[in-house]
Amino acid sequence: MARLGVNIDHVATIRQARGGTEPDPVSAAAIAELAGADGITIHLREDRRHIHDRDLKLLRDTVKTRLNLEMAATREMIDIALSVKPDICTLVPEKRQELTTEGGLDVRLNMQNIAEAVERLQEEDLLVSLFIDPDPDQIKAADKVGADYVEIHTGAFAEAKVWKSQEQELIKIENAVKLAAKLALGVNAGHGLNYTNVKKVAAIRGIEEYNIGHSIISRAVLVGLDRAVREMVDLIKYA
Repeated sequence: MARLGVNIDHVATIRQARGGTEPDPVSAAAIAELAGADGITIHLREDRRHIHDRDLKLLRDTVKTRLNLEMAATREMIDIALSVKPDICTLVPEKRQELTTEGGLDVRLNMQNIAEAVERLQEEDLLVSLFIDPDPDQIKAADKVGADYVEIHTGAFAEAKVWKSQEQELIKIENAVKLAAKLALGVNAGHGLNYTNVKKVAAIRGIEEYNIGHSIISRAVLVGLDRAVREMVDLIKYA
């Protein structure tokens, strides 16, 4: 059965709105795990706009399931990952001006830099995933640089307004999953998934984990984090 990784970045976003200490993403991670989350995902950005180094260190000490660190393939972030040792590192593109990650990593155009990052992380026995669009060429490039996993960017599917467009994006995702499996890459998926659309993607065989944040934290504001996580777990489980 596919796993749910809960991204708690937006708990930290709410904290930073006031510059105080609450809500604490570390406490949120504990609640999410108790509610059935199979992992906790965070993105430590260069500008530290939400998750801070303190959060990462405490989460490494307290997360009981699996800690997924989303990060840019920079020297600073690689050094942090080697020090903290999350269970898996997901390399993502990062621009300061973006509100959220806007697309997949272009592995083809950055093969040397990404290959070096993958090698450094794997030398310390860290699993490495690459966040990429459902593009066959990107899947093949991820395999060439030695990644352990790919995380399929589901944003285009989530943003599609009509069923025909959604169906086309689902086909791309399904084909990407099949190709990754042939290349012995593990497959995760995420971005833009919510309580309305997740079942369509969760019905695709071969995806090991869904990393979902914004929709869960948004629903938690209304019904509580425990219930929000449990509802998402059930949607994925019974897709």
